Amino acid sequence: MKLRFLFAAGFIALTAILLQARGRGEIIPHGLPLSSFPTRLGDWSSTDIPLDKEVLDVLGPGDFLLRVYQDETGKLPYVDLFLAYFPSQRSGDTIHSPKHCLPGAGWTPVENSRVTLSLPGHAPFPANRYVISKAGSRQLVLYWYWAHDRGLASEYSAKFYLIADSIRMNRSDGALVRITTPMFPGETPEAAQQRLLPFASQISPLLDNYIPR
Repeated sequence: MKLRFLFAAGFIALTAILLQARGRGEIIPHGLPLSSFPTRLGDWSSTDIPLDKEVLDVLGPGDFLLRVYQDETGKLPYVDLFLAYFPSQRSGDTIHSPKHCLPGAGWTPVENSRVTLSLPGHAPFPANRYVISKAGSRQLVLYWYWAHDRGLASEYSAKFYLIADSIRMNRSDGALVRITTPMFPGETPEAAQQRLLPFASQISPLLDNYIPR
């Protein structure tokens, strides 16, 4: 465990050093602000959830969206959509992993795995699937790192490509996509994922407008 921690700390430090070295003249791509992300998706209508200053201070400079979508037919639980886009990560403000944030919000991870998502407009990519619980209720979380039309589950892989893209493209932008929904009593993670995929399929083709390729 100690060796793994030292490796992770060293890798993050190396990432920061290399990004600083490439920072001069960095290309900052233009995308639409996340606030303009569609508030209605098919039968889903939404409500924005403001992020408080403490959360924004932790996240650092970037563009963020936290929105709850409700199925107007009343047949499905709500879906919580969180998008975090960082136009530049060269100053050390890199993407925070939800696996560190969720316990801080009182949720206990009870199951985690890697899944492959095949969503419209993009090649299949790996994502993280978490089942979290609090006060007897469970939620399913799907999240992945997204940059330049590439989806990744591993935060270490995301940092590797962050360095590679900074060298190759002179860009260090990237994003986190997270969708969460309550689970029915006795519902399996597989069933909850299948229920959530149609919503994910609606947001997937829109991502390029807000998270540049």
